[in-house]
Amino acid sequence: MIEHLSSDNELQRVVLVSVRTPNLKQRDVDEYLNELAFLAQTAGAEPVATFTQNLQQADHKTYVGTGKLEEIRDFVAENEISTVIFDDELSPAQQKNIEQVLKVMVIDRTLLILDIFARRARTAYAKTQVELAQYQYLLPRLTRMWTHLERQKGGIGMRGPGEKQIETDRRIVLDRIALLKEELRHIDRQMNTQRQNRGRLVRVALVGYTNVGKSTLMNALSKSNVFAENKLFATLDTTVRKVVIDNLPFLLADTVGFIRKLPTFLVESFKSTLDEVREADLLLHVVDISHPAFEQQIAVVDQTIHQLCDDDKPTILIFNKIDSFTYTPQAADDLTEKTQKNYSLEELKQMWMAKGAKCVFISATNKQNFDEMRELVYTEIKRIHTQRFPYNDFLYDDAWTEGEA
Repeated sequence: MIEHLSSDNELQRVVLVSVRTPNLKQRDVDEYLNELAFLAQTAGAEPVATFTQNLQQADHKTYVGTGKLEEIRDFVAENEISTVIFDDELSPAQQKNIEQVLKVMVIDRTLLILDIFARRARTAYAKTQVELAQYQYLLPRLTRMWTHLERQKGGIGMRGPGEKQIETDRRIVLDRIALLKEELRHIDRQMNTQRQNRGRLVRVALVGYTNVGKSTLMNALSKSNVFAENKLFATLDTTVRKVVIDNLPFLLADTVGFIRKLPTFLVESFKSTLDEVREADLLLHVVDISHPAFEQQIAVVDQTIHQLCDDDKPTILIFNKIDSFTYTPQAADDLTEKTQKNYSLEELKQMWMAKGAKCVFISATNKQNFDEMRELVYTEIKRIHTQRFPYNDFLYDDAWTEGEA
């Protein structure tokens, strides 16, 4: 429904824009821009420059100041830039004002994520979820889309065709949103019935930031072939597989990855996909240990899960990608405070275990430390099953067969 940022035959040159407020450190801003660049590349664009401005808060009219906007305008004109991407969600007024100055396509982080979601959606269910989110994003921005139509000033009977078209489109969009919500409610009921038919198997959900290796781990554990790629949001559709560890079967679900600044309406659109997280007995929180901001990513995921679940679920932290982890040992006479890059894997493990976290450090790609991980997962699943069925052995109902949810 929303046009893709680029087609398969073209690579749009884009610039990225961010505002640094007093509560943000420079390394946080750099990390946000790196992630925005990765999002743009995933959408098929080529980031060629970044612009950052220090402000108390984003300007309510143009996001950045007028001087910075003019600087961006000059760069865009001189370097044949087709699109400018802002790192926060822009209001309809901001988007309109910025486009009037820059004279090129202006999109925000939310629309960029929606573009990627639209590309990644494979099943009818995921496509419906994405379309609903797109219409919810579009609704407050209809006015901007009709500024090319004439508007007459005056009282009753003097409204121009542009305003009439806006009203017509608003009704169409609202009707479409209502229809999509009803379709999702129907699918929700089907999926709820499907979940209820899975017998007494313990449910385990893979959660984590986007691109941390959840699908790769899913494939390794279940010996399946879930799509995995080194791009953000490679998987949108929830996949459920029956997995057996030492004759103990359980259900393993791969879920959509989380990300910073994920719009509330987007979470709501993917409510049923995230129901696998809400109804899971055990969460396997996958973390990219090689990422410089992995602790912030853990915090983002934890915050999102707390929004979804009323209670604290048993969780195992699976630090993935140890094959890509690097660190710089700190010299004995170096009195500066240690940073993450100065800690070894063993030191990080001791730190997280000291916090009381159940954790394991692995590589899903080459299956390093898989035996340790499987033993930890087995112990936790056995504990959950024993609590639920204290007088039963591990004889499970096989009525549910593996497949995609």
